[in-house]
Amino acid sequence: MSAAEFALLGDGKIGYVREIDSTVAAELIGPIPYLPANARLFALYAADGTPMAIAGSREAALANAFENDLQTVSVN
Repeated sequence: MSAAEFALLGDGKIGYVREIDSTVAAELIGPIPYLPANARLFALYAADGTPMAIAGSREAALANAFENDLQTVSVN
């Protein structure tokens, strides 16, 4: 499945959670004061790769997906 086909999958109702580091978080939302360099963060992305939220736990990221009516899928 191509990236474009995957992005259309689920009509905007599918997302995924991926663990990220503080460098990626800073690229997504800008500098984050007082965030340790080794912090474990989890980002919620739409199927097309658009970042939607960053959380301090996987559970919180999944809760954000639920609040936004997104079905999460597992990606490798």
